Amino acid sequence: MVGQIAPWNYPLELSVGDALPAFVSGNAVVMKPDTETALTALWARDLLVEAGLPAGVFQVVLGEGPVVGPEIVQHADYVSFTGSTRTGREVAQGAAARLIGVSLELGGKNAMLVLAVADVEKAAAGAVRACFSSAGQLCVSIERLYVHESVADDFVARFAARTKAMRLGTSLAYGADMGSLVGERQLENVKRHVEEAVAKGATLVAGGVARPDIGPLFYEPTILEGVEAPMAVCAEETFGPVVSVYRFTDEDEVVEQANATPYGLNSSVWTKDGKRGHAIAARLRTGTVNINEGYAPAYGSVQAPMGGMKESGLGRRHGSEGILKYTEAQTVAHQRLMPMAPSFGMDDEKYAAFMSTSLKALKTLRFR
Repeated sequence: MVGQIAPWNYPLELSVGDALPAFVSGNAVVMKPDTETALTALWARDLLVEAGLPAGVFQVVLGEGPVVGPEIVQHADYVSFTGSTRTGREVAQGAAARLIGVSLELGGKNAMLVLAVADVEKAAAGAVRACFSSAGQLCVSIERLYVHESVADDFVARFAARTKAMRLGTSLAYGADMGSLVGERQLENVKRHVEEAVAKGATLVAGGVARPDIGPLFYEPTILEGVEAPMAVCAEETFGPVVSVYRFTDEDEVVEQANATPYGLNSSVWTKDGKRGHAIAARLRTGTVNINEGYAPAYGSVQAPMGGMKESGLGRRHGSEGILKYTEAQTVAHQRLMPMAPSFGMDDEKYAAFMSTSLKALKTLRFR
């Protein structure tokens, strides 16, 4: 049985999207969705049962994380968890105590690198998508923007103009560019990061204001410059519509800066030089790297594994890895013709010579 603990931010993809590979590999699933978005998981289960999935194969258990989560870990044969790094460590410790497998997709402080040879207009438009989709409330959102000094003024001006023009709204219809934060805790974390950074000398390029006039949990998409290491927003995951811009001149140094974080989930490189983009991507210590887009190509490529390095997690979803992780390899060997010992009157010396000659013949004939 596979135990899955799913978050609130993408309640369909991160619940049933992880359950389907487990079903394909022959497992039953007990899922604990976040209580904020539990109706989505329940609805998805109803649809699967209606489509023919045996009802007992997919069970959804509701309740508070600190109560239900440990029970999932204590009774599953394998655990799949998506959420914070702090809780992920607890899940990993519980799984390790029982010597069962676990996959974890955890936090991130994802970086986007805009090189000197990037298309600045496309990069600015892409940064809006990368930083502010879902109000920044997805694990692969960009929270750090590294821009080459030669194009930084142009990029920041274009990015800020696009950001300031974004429409905030509560409607479920098309039209708004960004919606609300999910809860009071998220809003307070965003406000804390921005207010502390500004108090310590960072500059607001755009946003930085809560918008209760639109809704109780709205916060303007925010761009900061002059962020330095003592500021919480520099290293902590914000998980909201806030991005910090850093200027660079040397590509080797910016790779070091992008990697100088405990996290390693996603990153993005923008350049007209594809060869250089791929070379830099290979040096970034993140589970996915997207060239000339923020995160969608890697996440949307069905055969591409998705997951984190370092404190961003263990294991992968999607691709063959996303199915095989729910299986356990078993070897069944069937010996034929003769035993693995001297036979047919051979002594040990003749048996060794016979086996050596046989192996050489098989290698020559390319038998495996």
